[in-house]
Amino acid sequence: MTRRNATPRLSSRERGLIVSLGAGLMLMVSITAFPVTAAPVPVTDLTELSLEELMNVQVTSVTKQAQPLAQTTAAIFVLTQEDIRRSGATSIPEALRMVPGLQVARLDSNKWAISSRGFNNRSANKLLVLIDGRSVYSPLFSGVHWDIQDTLMEDIDRIEVIRGPGATLWGANAVNGVINVITKKAKDTQGGLLVGGAGTEERGFTGVRYGTTLSDSTHIRAYGKFFARDDQATATGNPATDSWHQARGGMRMDHSAANGDFLTLQGDFYQGEYRERNALPTLTTPFFQTADQKGQVTGGNLLGRWTHTVSPTSSFTLQAYYDRSERSSPQNGEKRDIADIDFQQHLAAGPNHKLVWGLGYRFTNDQLTNSETLQFSPSSRVLNLWSGFVQDEITIAPKTLALTVGSKIEHNDLTGLVVQPNGRLRWTPTDHQTVWASVSRAVRTPSRAEDDARISQTTVPPSAATGGLPALPTFAGNRGFGNEKTMAYELGYRNQLSATISVDLAAFYNNYKDLRTIEAGAATVETTPAPLHLSLPFNAGNKLRAETYGVEAAVEWHPLDWWRIQPSYTYLHMHLYTDRTTDPTAGDATGQNPAHQFSIRSLMSLPNNIELDLWGRYVDRLAALQVPSYITLDARLGWRPTKQLELSLVGQNLLDSHRPEFREQILSSAPTEIQRGVYGKVTWRF
Repeated sequence: MTRRNATPRLSSRERGLIVSLGAGLMLMVSITAFPVTAAPVPVTDLTELSLEELMNVQVTSVTKQAQPLAQTTAAIFVLTQEDIRRSGATSIPEALRMVPGLQVARLDSNKWAISSRGFNNRSANKLLVLIDGRSVYSPLFSGVHWDIQDTLMEDIDRIEVIRGPGATLWGANAVNGVINVITKKAKDTQGGLLVGGAGTEERGFTGVRYGTTLSDSTHIRAYGKFFARDDQATATGNPATDSWHQARGGMRMDHSAANGDFLTLQGDFYQGEYRERNALPTLTTPFFQTADQKGQVTGGNLLGRWTHTVSPTSSFTLQAYYDRSERSSPQNGEKRDIADIDFQQHLAAGPNHKLVWGLGYRFTNDQLTNSETLQFSPSSRVLNLWSGFVQDEITIAPKTLALTVGSKIEHNDLTGLVVQPNGRLRWTPTDHQTVWASVSRAVRTPSRAEDDARISQTTVPPSAATGGLPALPTFAGNRGFGNEKTMAYELGYRNQLSATISVDLAAFYNNYKDLRTIEAGAATVETTPAPLHLSLPFNAGNKLRAETYGVEAAVEWHPLDWWRIQPSYTYLHMHLYTDRTTDPTAGDATGQNPAHQFSIRSLMSLPNNIELDLWGRYVDRLAALQVPSYITLDARLGWRPTKQLELSLVGQNLLDSHRPEFREQILSSAPTEIQRGVYGKVTWRF
């Protein structure tokens, strides 16, 4: 088995980017630092919190207003900054592996497939993702470009993950879940932070942040980061030619006025380059070619938010953002502009009603560049989305029984009016127990690809069946493609069994209809592209029904003051009804998702400020993708010689030299396997 050098060096360009980024940001720090001297913010060790304090962590994603985690009427899991730090994760997708009920698989060095409660693939289309309230769900393919969803990991306050529909508040496409990444307020990131490290797969990374006080009520921070990640491996252990690097910077300013107003202005900019190996169809022998290709990503966003307190029982929030993204690769080029404005109000309508309602508008404009394998017609399109929602939490018995009812109403340019209601019931028999149930309707609207794309994946060699001509199967979008619809039923239970152990259980049953299928059309003979060939169109249709059910369990156990153990288990069963369709791949979704997943984390805070963290995971096989089950282990050893300095050594995927986690199906990327990796990291707060 061939193995490449385990300690690759950064290229001169990558080293130059690191030096330039560091120098530029340190200059910025020196300029912004002069108004006041900001003290470094200490790191909070959540191992010191009791279980009751952990269960009372405030979350906002379920009702769009702060409430204790223990009282939420949804299957929600919260990743805190401490969870992220001690996991050793260097990206948001890697951190999401800690969440029960999520399917997280890495395709190669720069691509992930992430979904909740099934239907996972690279373009998983039933999971809504937000960063500080800004949707990063792509209208191009109804999924998420995970390679550009990033920030300084130390700036993340928490990641709230809802498994199950969140459509009543967040809108269409929040079908199977919502991921909300929430960064820290500028006030909580005062002082300086410098991060750096390198390893076998993490070729090099650096980050710098500085926060300062402009006045007693105004705080600001700025950050920059750069990373370069190495190639993953082919099945034989050779480099997969999928390395990538990316630079990113941004700022956040918060102002808290005396009248209770709170204003936020924040923005980010990024630029990067990635590589991938693609198997491209050709119409001549050998009817495919393997090409090592490069792609580039550039983008930025700017968000403003104003929160105003009208009275002790009423407040409103007005938010607007603009997002610009550009992606260039040999297969497709995309330039996209998104402008969004959102208003919501919270008010108490009497002692027993907590109302929240809102209105929103989103404008999207894209400009796409076509290739022989991926084409859009038209190449540019404007889409508008109007929305409104209302939700009422009704107290039936104080501190014991509450009912939440509401609905989201949207109008989009693709399928018109969409209504998504839900009802949730919460029973709290004791201070440490919560039982909840919900019924929801959610909708997934079409993407640009399902409306307007033509995708060529492979070539069928000439045969008698093709009339002696090479045949080119193509996926073709369909303007008649409609909404995918879901009815979801959930039941949950939370209990703090003692001062040292708590459990969180959720069970669900989802009924889907009008899911996407690929229906065969009439074959035609085409002369373009040359040579003469047979075109086999497959059109998007809505002819699939499905049922899924499962359970998700998470336990928090503190056997000792200095030791936390976090086991979790996920079971998923999928049944797809293929009687209405001729799509031969319609049932593949069942075998693209693991039926069983198990995770256990051990976090030990040892004497002399030493931390030892172990994380083991089992993921069941993916039969449709020929990916076997696997067990993996991550380990982290950390040491804080002073309050300002932290040193850590992290090992990832330690039990295998390399292994597959997922395989691309829509675009013809070469199969890639994920490698064992080790890296060292230094964190200095000043």
